[in-house]
Amino acid sequence: MTPTGTPGTPNKPEASEVTEASGTNEVSGISGTPGSPEAPRTGPGARSWLREHSEIGVGLLLLVLGVLVLTDALTMNVEIAQRGPVGPKTVPVVVGIGLLIVAVLLTLDVLRGGRGEAEGGEDIDLAEPSDWRTVLLLAGVFLGNAVLIGPLGFPISGALLFWGSAYALGSRHYDRDPLIAAGLALVTYFVFNNLLGVPLPGGPLMGVL
Repeated sequence: MTPTGTPGTPNKPEASEVTEASGTNEVSGISGTPGSPEAPRTGPGARSWLREHSEIGVGLLLLVLGVLVLTDALTMNVEIAQRGPVGPKTVPVVVGIGLLIVAVLLTLDVLRGGRGEAEGGEDIDLAEPSDWRTVLLLAGVFLGNAVLIGPLGFPISGALLFWGSAYALGSRHYDRDPLIAAGLALVTYFVFNNLLGVPLPGGPLMGVL
């Protein structure tokens, strides 16, 4: 019999040592074989699905706006005599129906895999974040006009709407912007109230105008 410690004869590693070494590699995540399969990844959840189909939110917003416009148009109290088939309700009804159609078509396109392409241009930096300050200022101006148009009338609330929109978009001409906004509000009130026959609330200026 040849002794295990005979010089020149390499000692073979025992099975326990091989198993222990292999177990150490598996625990530490080191793969000794090229191309070994990775751990299975979990499927996309609800949050990732909504992120990939975020355009559905725009469709829902258009749907809500269409319903509101149609509801307001159909419940409108028309006090003026209508001449011909076109009246004060015609344009709001058409706009509301158009919003509903666009909302449905957009939602169907997104569900079928359609995605909006990123806007490109020389003067557009896609890496810059959205300007939420401007968006919130414009939203506040429109909401303020909706609240103030009743007690103050359109000439005053419209002037605040035009001036506030110009301020939110970056205009800082305090000597010129209020005058232009007041002029636009008065012209708009005169066109709708006197020429088109669509009454707008005049507020405290009703007797003057």
